[in-house]
Amino acid sequence: MVTLTYDLRVEDEKGEVVEQATTEQPLEFLYGAGAMLPKFESHLSGLKEGQPFTIKLAKEDAYGDVNNEAIVELPKHVFLVDGKFDDELIKIGNMVPMMSSNGQRLNGLVLEVNDEIIKMDFNHPLAGEDLFFAGTVLGVRQASDEEVSQILSGGGGCGCGSGGGCGTSGCDDGSCSTDDGAGGGCGCGC
Repeated sequence: MVTLTYDLRVEDEKGEVVEQATTEQPLEFLYGAGAMLPKFESHLSGLKEGQPFTIKLAKEDAYGDVNNEAIVELPKHVFLVDGKFDDELIKIGNMVPMMSSNGQRLNGLVLEVNDEIIKMDFNHPLAGEDLFFAGTVLGVRQASDEEVSQILSGGGGCGCGSGGGCGTSGCDDGSCSTDDGAGGGCGCGC
């Protein structure tokens, strides 16, 4: 199990912090379990407790380019619940949890709302961005059998639900997705 803090910036090393794992809410993950972006994890290889790190991931090694096919127009009736439309939830700028027809969970950013359609972007929020991390390894320890079992069965890891690594308040705020590994906070594929 690796526990660390980091500040994530986009554009360059001096850009605005877009995500953070703090000592109060660190990122904790099972190294080698595939929950992290592979290049992020490989840069941490060999680091020990107390060691600082800086990592630059080109967009190709992070969430890739923006995929225009992931920007879709959906009929407004899809968003009706008991015949009612929730205009507080479905408004421009909100991240909305959704499920595909095959059961895949994903989050979509509402781009446009009109009488007939809702235009949504299902790209990861950091798609098209180079990522810059600066942080410190807080701990490295052997994972317990129970932790390994829970994480590998989809029961958490990478700080999800505890605020670490997925926005500032965990996965429940819609700041990270739970789709095919494109999700999570910066390094988090939860």
